[in-house]
Amino acid sequence: MADDLDELLDEVELRFCRDSAPSVPPKETSKEEDDLSDLIEDIFHDDPSVSDLSKSNPGAITNCSGHRPPSQTKGRKCCPVYLGGSSAPLGLGTNTSQRTCDQLRCTTCDFRVITLDDYEWNKSCDYFFFRNNMPDLNKLKVKTLSRRGARAYACQCSWRSIQNLTDLREEQALRWVCGKH
Repeated sequence: MADDLDELLDEVELRFCRDSAPSVPPKETSKEEDDLSDLIEDIFHDDPSVSDLSKSNPGAITNCSGHRPPSQTKGRKCCPVYLGGSSAPLGLGTNTSQRTCDQLRCTTCDFRVITLDDYEWNKSCDYFFFRNNMPDLNKLKVKTLSRRGARAYACQCSWRSIQNLTDLREEQALRWVCGKH
């Protein structure tokens, strides 16, 4: 088992860390190694961020900061999905890049979730208010309070005022999902 792991690490170093790895003579490949190579290639094919990083500079060790060109984030979903106040950056959220999702959609009412930066919802808001006034921002703003750093979220059936970065999984009552970036 340890030998297999060593061989796998050697192969990874050969393919992706050529400049930093000591030169290792190529080994004859067995069927198992070929299968493993195919599996690695499948992983690169399924995850465009890994694939694009390896193609751009195959010899360099890359630090993924979460900043990707828009073309690379097309069709990707936040995981996990974050909500946050107006100071939290918007975009594709990941464990390493904690951005608040700006493509939220409600699975209950099938409305896109709107956000209002530096506002929070008045305590008098109720289901019928959002049901009757969504998505007209002018009508919705009637029941908001100005609050620096807050962000008001709402769909046609649910609403929240958020100040700090929050994982959507902590808000069990909300049926919001990332609608892809």
